This record gives sequence, structure tokens and C-alpha cells, in this order.
Amino acid sequence: MNSRRIVFATITALLLVAALWAMPTATSNAQSTATAQQTPAAPLSVSGKITSVGKDSFTLALEGQTPGQRFLQTTETTSMTFMVDKNTVVEGELRVNANADVTYRAENDKNIAISVHVAS
Repeated sequence: MNSRRIVFATITALLLVAALWAMPTATSNAQSTATAQQTPAAPLSVSGKITSVGKDSFTLALEGQTPGQRFLQTTETTSMTFMVDKNTVVEGELRVNANADVTYRAENDKNIAISVHVAS
């Protein structure tokens, strides 16, 4: 009878350990969520004509393109506004009616220009 209790207690302990070991840890889930939030989005690119220039932004008219999809052609003209920060590389001068190629990233519902190449 005593040996049955020992066997029963051992099996119960092993099942408990196996169940706890199979549970995911809260810290690994939090770390993977934090890593996913820190992963920057892939840069996008568009081309068009500059329609306005501000102190820290400019607007580009996109003819025949859908923003964020380089090879999808449309017949509509849309415009996008880009923010310029200290890390933006601008080749040429941002001026109205100039053609420009813009590489950007979407961040907090804003388009942040990574690089701008203005055609001369």
C-alpha cells in the first residue's frame, strides 16, 4: 500500500512538471512582441512631380502609380506628402514642378522621406 502511494505521487509529480514545462513563458512572448514592434518597415519608393515644398515637408503628385506599389499602374493622379528629417538625404534642390524619386518609410501614419533624388 505504501509503495502504491510512492508510485502515485511520482507519476503525479512528473505530470505536473511536464504540464508546466509545456506552458509558454510570458517573457518570451513579450520579447517577441517587442521585437516585432521594433522591426522597421521595408522602404517604399515612388516617383512624381513636386507640387509644394514646406520647411520640413514636400508634396509629390504621382501620375499613374499607386503609392507603395511600384509596378501597379493606374490612370489617376494622386498626391503624397513626405516629411523631411535630419536623416533624409536630398540630392538636388526641392522645388515646385521638379521631378523626383522618393524612397520613404511609413511611420505613425506619416511618410518619412529616406532619400530624394530631384531631377535637374
